[in-house]
Amino acid sequence: MKILLFGKNGQLGWELQRSLAPLGELVALDRHGEGGLCGDLTDRFGLINTITQVKPDVIVNAAAYTAVDKAESEKVLAEKVNAEAPRIMATTAERLGAWLIHYSTDYVFDGGGDVPWVETDPTGPLNVYGATKLAGEQMVVSRCARHLVFRTSWVYAARGENFAKAILRLAQQRDALRVISDQIGAPTGAELIADVTAHALRTIRACPGLAGVYHLAASGEASWHAYARFVIDYARSKGKTFSVKTGAIEAIQASAYAPSSTSAKRPANSRLDTRKLRTEFDLKLPDWRLGVERMLSEILNEIR
Repeated sequence: MKILLFGKNGQLGWELQRSLAPLGELVALDRHGEGGLCGDLTDRFGLINTITQVKPDVIVNAAAYTAVDKAESEKVLAEKVNAEAPRIMATTAERLGAWLIHYSTDYVFDGGGDVPWVETDPTGPLNVYGATKLAGEQMVVSRCARHLVFRTSWVYAARGENFAKAILRLAQQRDALRVISDQIGAPTGAELIADVTAHALRTIRACPGLAGVYHLAASGEASWHAYARFVIDYARSKGKTFSVKTGAIEAIQASAYAPSSTSAKRPANSRLDTRKLRTEFDLKLPDWRLGVERMLSEILNEIR
């Protein structure tokens, strides 16, 4: 099996290189490409030529425009990367008879209510980023019969920047913190997403009828405030010291946190119901705390 991976150096792409390598021949590209192959998702003809030249059995698209706030003013670029590129991949994959694995987001929903979203719930993105990701997944579903679309939420990894690293730095610099408490989701590790992807890929090769859209997130739920407290408490338990006082992490409403007037609106309810994924692929998804603890054990030595 030949696998073509886009976005190899992102948080998810980095983990996918590990999880997909044992499954066959892996051709992994970043935006700069290599060996005459194109990994730039804004280059339409470069993408078509690369996929046609590689002739993969599976395309895995881990590349995306993820700057949520900047997307409000860079709509054209976000559309090219998040919607147009998946359309090209889907059309070309269909022509070649290849599978396409694509990643989307809880931001395709409007964030209302307090019940976890199922795959068939009506969508209603609140911002440009969510709208372009929705358009991208719709392109994949409508143009490539052999597809898997994984909607994820609150993705993190030890590699690169993430919420936990930011909280740990701020906890060293400040006596008190204010963290949003009315946005709820499940912190989900790139490592978990990559491992589930590899498992699903092995399964669909034998059971192509499992093509479709799935929600993929760690089990359990937390607010950003609860997430921040968990991170600091865990770090303290491992001997780290902070300027922030034990009881000085204030829970605030999202409406009280507005860094700029151009900020994109975020969904309040980012819960994803993963029953379809767990049932169809015979999986047990671990509690979010387990993945965060593992990530923290890797990064704590970086925090001075």
